[in-house]
Amino acid sequence: MKNKTAAHWPFLLLSCLILTLLNASPLPAESNTGITDTHIRIGQSCSLTGPAMGLCKGMRDGAQLYFDYINAQGGIHGRQIQLITQDDAYNPEKCKKNTKAFINEQNIFLLFGYVGTLTTETVLPLLQEKKFPLFAPLTGARIFRYPVIHEVFNIRASYIQETETMVDRLVKDRGIKNIAVFYQNDSYGTDGLNGVRIAASKYGIVPSGTVSYNRESPDTEKAVSQLMESNPEAVILIATSEPAAQLISGMRNAGSEALFLNVSFVNGEDLAERLLNHGIGVVVSQVVPFPFYRRVPLVAEYSQIGSKLRPEKQADFAGMEGFAAAKALTGILADTPAPLTREAFMKSAEQQDERDIGGFTFSFSPQRRQGSNLVYLTQIGPGGFLRPIENLNQLYPFHKN
Repeated sequence: MKNKTAAHWPFLLLSCLILTLLNASPLPAESNTGITDTHIRIGQSCSLTGPAMGLCKGMRDGAQLYFDYINAQGGIHGRQIQLITQDDAYNPEKCKKNTKAFINEQNIFLLFGYVGTLTTETVLPLLQEKKFPLFAPLTGARIFRYPVIHEVFNIRASYIQETETMVDRLVKDRGIKNIAVFYQNDSYGTDGLNGVRIAASKYGIVPSGTVSYNRESPDTEKAVSQLMESNPEAVILIATSEPAAQLISGMRNAGSEALFLNVSFVNGEDLAERLLNHGIGVVVSQVVPFPFYRRVPLVAEYSQIGSKLRPEKQADFAGMEGFAAAKALTGILADTPAPLTREAFMKSAEQQDERDIGGFTFSFSPQRRQGSNLVYLTQIGPGGFLRPIENLNQLYPFHKN
């Protein structure tokens, strides 16, 4: 007579093996949600080293300030927000590597506060493939706005809007039509250049000179010579702070009396520090309120929380942007019904209509992925401090020593 137990042994072993594998290796859809009972994990790749370092650290620190404040109040539905920032050195391949690790290995719920056009553009196919949300990248490039990318939510105004504001003010305030452009030779720079061309075309203007530089090895001496040939009345710069400072100093040393206007990505505080006495009257557009104008409730909140939690930190525009983005994000997370999933978050974000976070409003919809249209102007004043201006008639005159 056969032993029935022995006959069923293979089936028992197979059943045990299947159960063991299921218990040891849960499906990725269940394990890689970025949500635990205690935390919501958020990933950020940006330039902790390299040419966009100041923007990255400011964006991170401003966001972390608000997350710390919210966490001290109990977090979002009892969960603490955990921000994990990885350095990409403003390098697209490093950004892609960081993003793959966030999505596939590090149990991240969403991505936040990426800094730079080319770096962020590199990861778009991955976000779309994985249906992975990216909130508030620090870039104004058109590619993240039109056509709509379901996974990307921009808070800030676009480079087209920043450059349009510059051209409008040059023409209306100063009657200037001889406008040149200095731009980074990549998707960031060409996006800004196109914005200038679009805005200038409304007035029948064609830029008198367009000079690009290589982001890896900028040759600003050559650019100075080329731009001086067109003798522009104004130069709009779509650049990072170091080549922008070199270009402005070089042209002013060469005797140029042009006005110089920079988009927000230049990092105005860093630019002012680099320019020293060549910075008076240089314009920087901004996409968040002046971080010392406490009549704006959001700014007052940034100042009050910063004084309490980070008294050693100086307020700046990148920090203000990070703080505003973090407040917008946490509000949407709080609105998202349980269970909190990435798709539920994106649906909740799409329902934000003129949401006011303290004198700064934003809106999203299925057809809209740009939250704010606000553009502000500042200039570098005496002592290298940024000061708000309403028009270009308020500029300090530059006098070469």
